[in-house]
Amino acid sequence: MFSVPHIVILFVVVLVLFGPHKLPELARGLGKLMAEFRKASTDFKMAFEEEMRNVERQARELEWKKSQEAATAAAAAIASEPQSATTSTTAESETPRILPESVEPIEPIVSPVSESVSRESHPESEVSAPVSNESVAATEESSSPEIGKPPAHDQQQPA
Repeated sequence: MFSVPHIVILFVVVLVLFGPHKLPELARGLGKLMAEFRKASTDFKMAFEEEMRNVERQARELEWKKSQEAATAAAAAIASEPQSATTSTTAESETPRILPESVEPIEPIVSPVSESVSRESHPESEVSAPVSNESVAATEESSSPEIGKPPAHDQQQPA
């Protein structure tokens, strides 16, 4: 475009030709012309984009109609096939689902547990012993009244 010295020379020539009183009017007119040009280019761009959307929408509608016609034709072809209704059951009349060959059944992943619970914390006698109403009541009475603290164990752990 223009460099700084070219713009300065151009400004001086315009100032000499039109004078200092006419220069603000010229600048306003140039500004209005630029604003109208931007508005017209924006309107043109919006109209062009709107037409492109309309063309794409019409193409999608045409594809949808073709797919509907194909589905209707397929349904008519299936309905026109002879069926033995006396010997077929509902399980036989359902169409089987066929999975693509690339899909493999998902097997569960078994990974070792990094932290395990020792058996010493819960002896088998406590775990497998039947629970009676009396033992539940005794456990409730001996539990700690403070919430959030575990009850104290007075029993010795078996070796």
